[in-house]
Amino acid sequence: MADFPTGQVDLGKVKVAIHRRLLQKLNLDRVTQLGREAVRAEVSQIVESLATAESTPMTLPERERLVQEVLDEVFGLGPLEPLLKDPTISDILVNTHKDIYIERLGLLERTPVQFRDEAHLLAIIDRIVSAVGRRVDESSPMVDARLADGSRVNAIIPPLAIDGPCLSIRRFGRDPLTVDDLLRNQTLTSGMLALLRGCVSARLNILISGGTGAGKTTLLNVLSSFISNRERIISIEDPAELQLHQDHVVRLETRPPNIEGKGAILQRQLMINCLRMRPDRIIVGEVRGDEALDMLQAMNTGHDGSLTTIHANSTRDALGRLETMVAMCNLNLPEVATRRQIASAIDVVVQVSRLSDGTRKVMSIAEITGMEAEIISMQEIFAFKKTGLADTGAVLGEFMATGIRPRLAERLAASGVNLPPSMFELARLP
Repeated sequence: MADFPTGQVDLGKVKVAIHRRLLQKLNLDRVTQLGREAVRAEVSQIVESLATAESTPMTLPERERLVQEVLDEVFGLGPLEPLLKDPTISDILVNTHKDIYIERLGLLERTPVQFRDEAHLLAIIDRIVSAVGRRVDESSPMVDARLADGSRVNAIIPPLAIDGPCLSIRRFGRDPLTVDDLLRNQTLTSGMLALLRGCVSARLNILISGGTGAGKTTLLNVLSSFISNRERIISIEDPAELQLHQDHVVRLETRPPNIEGKGAILQRQLMINCLRMRPDRIIVGEVRGDEALDMLQAMNTGHDGSLTTIHANSTRDALGRLETMVAMCNLNLPEVATRRQIASAIDVVVQVSRLSDGTRKVMSIAEITGMEAEIISMQEIFAFKKTGLADTGAVLGEFMATGIRPRLAERLAASGVNLPPSMFELARLP
């Protein structure tokens, strides 16, 4: 064991040696069949034999750490396992084998975690994608996958990734955020929530807009929880992220092309098929292409109460993006016809944002009121107004009612949802 000088233990090299010795002693198939505890005992014996050797003195914490790291290599994702076990981490971003960041509470931070080398990182990526029947190599250097806990994974390798393999993991907690969590985090106010709850109950069509990581899916999850258990919900996603807990839910997910570039199933195909499945509610995880036209037509032909999200920087931009997506269908519809479709299909647009301090806010709730000439008319009901930054970097601001009583209040009242007129009066919201 001359590789390990006396008094200086290179835990990385020891771990590699233990891993190699373990795989020599037990083939990998048998290792996974034995189970974690049996392998833990085997690894502990090997660590003990190394520790008793004069050239590799190790403390008890070092031994325990080695055992855990080797188990992570055999059964998990190696050095990423401790990060995956931390419930406060929402994103794990591997830029290179020695450059790993996480997002915690909306803010990015660098970690001391590293892979041994590029080959080590590639082996972990291969383990992830092979578990879902996919592959990643020079002929297919980009791949999407999903971990067993539902976390979304994207990997991209050279030659497309110039500095080495990159891995991005978007994590989803086992327990999604609830209404109480949003109120506690001051994402919105109780009055804003009451309005959105009423809109869902009254079967209004809601579009949630925001940037990457703004909290669109989280808000969509919360709003979907207001749907009655007596309704049949069909969700369409790419990839599946929603966590719906109603009794009657059918989840549909797109399929990427195979290695030969064939066999892909797109959101538009799922949307068309969904309409043949007698949905009471249609939830599209994110509208991003020509399926926008079929979604709008569904909303306009009796499938009300639908929910979806879109990438956009404001409520007005969200409508512009929808218009662009409809144009992708190449049907040469006049602009005004597309806008009329949007104006009659979408009732409420909610804008969410992640602010500079990492907090997420509902920045605006607006209703679509129809058309004025060739322009879609909107009016803002609630808004978050930023006023500055504290010394700590925290964003200062307040939620405001704009003073406009929305037209949709009458539709809500007709559905048994009665909101006090005072909640819409121009004022700072508590």
